Amino acid sequence: MARELGVDLSQVPGSGLKGRILKEDVQAHIKTRLNAAPAAGGAAASVMPPVAEDIDFSQWGDVDVQPLGRLQELAAKNFQRSWLQIPHVTHNDEADITELEAFRKASKAEAEAHDVRLTPLPFLLKACAKALQQMPEFCASLSADGRSRIFKKYIHIGVAVDTPNGLLVPVIRDVDKKGLFELAEECVTLAGLARKKQLKPDQMKGGCFTLSSLGALGGTSFTPIVNAPEVAILGIAKAAMKPFWNGQSFEPRLMLPLSLSYDHRAVNGAQAARFTALLASFLTDIRKLLL
Repeated sequence: MARELGVDLSQVPGSGLKGRILKEDVQAHIKTRLNAAPAAGGAAASVMPPVAEDIDFSQWGDVDVQPLGRLQELAAKNFQRSWLQIPHVTHNDEADITELEAFRKASKAEAEAHDVRLTPLPFLLKACAKALQQMPEFCASLSADGRSRIFKKYIHIGVAVDTPNGLLVPVIRDVDKKGLFELAEECVTLAGLARKKQLKPDQMKGGCFTLSSLGALGGTSFTPIVNAPEVAILGIAKAAMKPFWNGQSFEPRLMLPLSLSYDHRAVNGAQAARFTALLASFLTDIRKLLL
């Protein structure tokens, strides 16, 4: 518990037998530090993890020390801060994308005529944008003091890109106002800039929501870390054919795993379930995006 919450046990007085530290002691220590935080520079400073022990691994065999790049080091700090400050919950669901995939493949020639490669990502972006419009609580941020929510009237969605230099999240702006081909082109352009280390700082700021896709790599689900100050992030795993009972017989359907991690201070479980169900309905029947 202490490790997950970033508490240094050497600073916690124990009330158990022979001074042993109990769960209640950790909770009391956190409450004390949080109450004292405003005078010491904020709550965030009270729950930072203890400094890790510096271990000489070479005493057990040969090692190769490779310093982290600047971007990797910055990303690591951001992940750590988000994980410590945000109470994460992940809701898992599935979307039937059988018809979507058939339409995407049927549109291949038209996409090539526009000189773009139409992947599932633009469809996911459009479906997320529509869901965010209908459930604006997922397109919001908590204020710094945690007493109010800031609802954004724009829909900018970040797309996590795996690069040799670490994970980068370029932001695609006004997703709700762009067509599939335009989004497809912009996704390729931004991903290329990310891999070439040519992204500008402004191209990674201002997001309302983030998409992280592992579809090409595999997996059935995962727990993405919320990209603060956003309140939710959608993880996409690899789609797979599964038997679906239509009331009379089983039929093969292409199912896409959805993993929605959210900030439980801003969103509750019922809202998360409704959001993924709404998103799945758009992906199952993309005609609903026109309504």
